[in-house]
Amino acid sequence: MAHIVLDKASVELAVYNSRGRALKSEILRRTVGGGLQNDRDSSIQLVKALNEISFEAKDGDRIGLVGGNGAGKTTLLRVLSRVYPPTSGYATIEGRIASLIDLSMGMDTDATGYDNIEMRSIMLGLDYQQAEAIIPDVEEFSQLGEFLSLPIRTYSSGMMLRLAFAVSTAVHPDVLILDEVIGVGDAAFAERAEQRLRTMIQKASIMFLASHDSNSIKRFCNRTLWMKSGKLMMDGAPDEVLAAYAADGAA
Repeated sequence: MAHIVLDKASVELAVYNSRGRALKSEILRRTVGGGLQNDRDSSIQLVKALNEISFEAKDGDRIGLVGGNGAGKTTLLRVLSRVYPPTSGYATIEGRIASLIDLSMGMDTDATGYDNIEMRSIMLGLDYQQAEAIIPDVEEFSQLGEFLSLPIRTYSSGMMLRLAFAVSTAVHPDVLILDEVIGVGDAAFAERAEQRLRTMIQKASIMFLASHDSNSIKRFCNRTLWMKSGKLMMDGAPDEVLAAYAADGAA
């Protein structure tokens, strides 16, 4: 059973060699989210990417994340993916995680497609036997055929994405984490990918989807978190939160 609790979780990221660079500071603030703080060493600045975020997620939650660029959505997804630990506060995350933030994470361009299936699967939490067991599914879905025996540096970008997507979605997680709804490959493959993703969403106990598309939030989510400058502004039903977010942008 999946269960997630964040209690005043904050994340501060250190930025080095930024003395006297006002423009760089502003770009970092807008890109990462939150606010900049000066460290005792003036060559270091701390970006408070998340600021005391608290919420609970239970089985059945389909949670959308909305907010402008630099609001902290991706940082929050990385905390939920166990990539970033909170620098203060707590994050308790129970259940197997499948994060589709970066599909190619953990893939080695000098290794073959088959080797990368195993490496990516193990990174997603499978053991060696489980990684071996999903190979036929990845073969069938990716439709890469004999290319799976070649180093992936020989692949086109579309082939690379097809392999990464096939592996990432062959795992059945308790918690599914998405940064935008994924479009992969040509029209025929994209349609199959959407069907596969829908099945994955249905099977997951909890899902998080960060998106700038309000239609995707309404389509896939039953709850929405609005973030701004690293803070959680509102947590509620999608229509209510999206309306408040839109009103704030129009103000």
